[in-house]
Amino acid sequence: MLPARPETIAAFIDTMALERAPATVRRYVSSISHLHRAAGLVSPCNDELVRLSLRRMHRARGRRGSQKLGLTRDLVDRMLSASDRTSLKGLRDSALLSVGYDTLCRRSELVAADVEHLMIGDDGSGSLFLPTSKTDQEGNGAYRYLAPDTMRHLSAYLVAAGHIEGPLFRTVGHGGRKSGRLSGETVARIYKGMAKAAGIDPCEVSGHSTRIGKAQDCVAAGIGIAAIMRDGGWKSEAMVARYTEHLQVRESASARLSCIQKRI
Repeated sequence: MLPARPETIAAFIDTMALERAPATVRRYVSSISHLHRAAGLVSPCNDELVRLSLRRMHRARGRRGSQKLGLTRDLVDRMLSASDRTSLKGLRDSALLSVGYDTLCRRSELVAADVEHLMIGDDGSGSLFLPTSKTDQEGNGAYRYLAPDTMRHLSAYLVAAGHIEGPLFRTVGHGGRKSGRLSGETVARIYKGMAKAAGIDPCEVSGHSTRIGKAQDCVAAGIGIAAIMRDGGWKSEAMVARYTEHLQVRESASARLSCIQKRI
């Protein structure tokens, strides 16, 4: 299998480009390159054949991928209002959505959280400690803020669930039977189910929609990119800029000149 021939990878790219998003294909190629380097081999992905195949894909499909809907505060509130607050599953889902929005956590970070990672403040707010994350592989850890209303959702869920340690968000079976830790894929399904109940197209929602929506709300409120990056654990401005570009256009030179010219 290793080392792969450039011709093989180029053919793979051409085939995958027919049914996968360009960003997904680029991720595949990056994984193949990392695998070769980990094995002490020269990456065939640097070959001109592979580069030409990627360019061919971008010419045909473009580099820009589709962006999922951002679950901004108004949409989160709609989903919470439509949620079933009488069942353990509904309480868990409301707490999960609220924590996801407040913390800008990736779905992998949400499902890795334990009850012991929660801290409660005197004013009713709280914080969630993240021991590790995608951009913190060495485990330095970070704290994320939880608003008082989110803490109320969490408290209602934890009281109903009755667990005081271990995984924070767990699967809930028939009859409210609790099981193991949620998976990242389940987070996306929960968000989609809550969106559908609130009259929001579930196809537009993903497990990262809370990150997108919170970033958009922050930019709309005039909060700087650096603070958003810090809270969301981003190492580059690229993704934050991508999520919020439709808002930032209002700060463009053309938008400012339009205001100066008093064009209406």
